[in-house]
Amino acid sequence: MRPGSRNLITDVAGLRVGNADDAALRSGVTVLTADRPMVAAVHVMGGAPGTRETDLLAPDRLVQKVDALFLSGGSAFGLDAGTGVMDGLRVMGRGFPVGPVRVPIVPGAILFDLLNGGDKAWAESPYPALGRRALEAADTGFALGTAGAGYGAMTGRLKGGLGSASAVLPSGITVGALVAVNALGSPTVGDGPQFWAAPFEEGAEFGGLGPAPVTAQEAPLPAKRLGEATTIAIVATDAALTRAQARRMAVAAHDGIARALVPSHTLLDGDLVFAAATGARAMRDELTDLFQIGHAAATCLARAIARAVYLARPVPGDIQPCWRSRFGMTGTGLTSV
Repeated sequence: MRPGSRNLITDVAGLRVGNADDAALRSGVTVLTADRPMVAAVHVMGGAPGTRETDLLAPDRLVQKVDALFLSGGSAFGLDAGTGVMDGLRVMGRGFPVGPVRVPIVPGAILFDLLNGGDKAWAESPYPALGRRALEAADTGFALGTAGAGYGAMTGRLKGGLGSASAVLPSGITVGALVAVNALGSPTVGDGPQFWAAPFEEGAEFGGLGPAPVTAQEAPLPAKRLGEATTIAIVATDAALTRAQARRMAVAAHDGIARALVPSHTLLDGDLVFAAATGARAMRDELTDLFQIGHAAATCLARAIARAVYLARPVPGDIQPCWRSRFGMTGTGLTSV
């Protein structure tokens, strides 16, 4: 496997991602959309998820494709971002046809960033407007780190953020991941700068520091409360998958969360992975291709999580340090960010 040309989920041809965020709010929204409706599925491993329209993603449901997926800050308030995305898609003429009406299908998930120091005293929810802006900004290039749904994200001790990565398989199939990291667990080993995801790093995409020696880890204590933590992600491919096959890709991708965040999938996290497939590339050997797609989804997601934290930047009022502030100094043998 090798990364795609952008090392972003948009290396899957036809996909576009848009971010919208608000510095005063310290929150934002990220939207994934495509040139045409996508097959989509979801799998939840965390104990505290927050979602919109995920029931319709079961394999036996009437509507088999979606027009967009969104990740949002704002806890339950952030679910309103889907309304803004729907409004924008409706203007574009997108949606499931019901007679003369089109209904855009927009599942999404949220993370908790209400206690990150931002101004949350709104009279009207800002998230529909952020969702609409994120959709309208959708392109093949987009910002990582302190951006979109990851703008106000935190982890157990370092700032979180928005991350993405991609891989091209020997078959030519492309897989990518997009993630907002607001986890209870730690992306780094012990008190050092090395990432848990280091064995899967491509080049120096998150510093090139290599793995840290891992010794027995003491049982961690939660640094957040119930409902305050989550890692929400999307994995995507250009392979022609059924909804059931897409769900298996989402299941496999959860391994990437476990490789990159310790601990993960806790009762206090809302860990969730959406899967999307554009169907542009037929599989030649279904068993082998599905096996490799699942592995690539997990590997890309682990890398994307590390990139989210590595690329987070400091902003005034931060409650937690970002990785670059704590470790990205020159003259220490570490890569300067």
